[in-house]
Amino acid sequence: MLQRIRYPLALTVVFVLAVSAGEGHHGPTVKFDPDQPITLAGTVTMLEWTNPHAHIYMVVPDGDGLTPWYIELESPVDLEASGWSRDSLVPGDAITVDGMAARDGSPQASGTSIVRTGTGQRVLAVSAPTRVASSGRPAPRWPDGQPRLGPPPGESGYWRPRSTVMMEAGVDVAMEANGQLRDPGDAPRVAPFQDWALVLYTFRQSRFLGDDPTFLTCKPPGGPRKFQVPYGVQFVEDRTFERIFFLNGGGNHDWHFIYTNDRPFRGHGAGDDGNLLYYGQARGRWENDAFIVESRDFNESFWFSNGGLPHTSQLELTERFTRTDFETLAYEVTVNDPGAYTRPWTASWELEWIADEELPQYYCQDIRP
Repeated sequence: MLQRIRYPLALTVVFVLAVSAGEGHHGPTVKFDPDQPITLAGTVTMLEWTNPHAHIYMVVPDGDGLTPWYIELESPVDLEASGWSRDSLVPGDAITVDGMAARDGSPQASGTSIVRTGTGQRVLAVSAPTRVASSGRPAPRWPDGQPRLGPPPGESGYWRPRSTVMMEAGVDVAMEANGQLRDPGDAPRVAPFQDWALVLYTFRQSRFLGDDPTFLTCKPPGGPRKFQVPYGVQFVEDRTFERIFFLNGGGNHDWHFIYTNDRPFRGHGAGDDGNLLYYGQARGRWENDAFIVESRDFNESFWFSNGGLPHTSQLELTERFTRTDFETLAYEVTVNDPGAYTRPWTASWELEWIADEELPQYYCQDIRP
């Protein structure tokens, strides 16, 4: 005798599309509650292998019927790095899922552990990237002795952040990797906020960063945030035309120029002159082995850090890049935004070199409305 499925097929399809279509990549606590652990045992009906998150559809016995459940995983890039593929699970596989329940009570969960029912074989084990070990190689240099921000001739690679959180230098508060404070009471310590900016930052945190325009509508990660994206960045140095192409490995693989020829902070008359931009106008110069970049003319349509630190169109950044060895790029940024902060302040972290690889093929959305 066939068991009764509690949701009609048409309703299930509508539910799946409504949840999938509008989301960007986000930390799991936006939708799921770590204080509500859940265990589900059932049968796989489909594996959806798309950005920003892969999903497992399964049915779970519930009394005299079957309830459809929707299990959210990490992106295919992360899963593939952990040994997964789109064929790791197939319809009909019996699995047991441990995870976090949805905050809104809907039949969704964030999968943290998946095993094959009966055998106990683990099929989901996504681990954080391990820190790149030092090779002992010095920073590569151009023939004139200037450090390279990219690979030596004949090699490839990109930079990946060793930290994805941002706070004022000297401050030590606990944050999740996506910038979510573990203790909301630490908010005033993170940066020297203007009163309104602290209220906005606290509100964004209270919403579990669910209003992030980068996640909701694929807005570019402007400002320091581009050095927090998990899928890395590249610098392509064009010395002939005195500019550097900056390539972003997340979002929509967007890019911008850093000019190194002392040109004024002015856009192109036929294009972006006078416009406020996601990446601003960037000008760079070398001071011994440090590359200094000054940027201004930012718009306010993006979050300039993981965690939702506010900014205004008065934002000006001074960034300092120092390649201390082959695998390490020290990054320091001074934030000067009198519209949002009471004084300039500085933050820093490191990026590590991922050798012999190109930027991961991650795009913000595979499914769009």
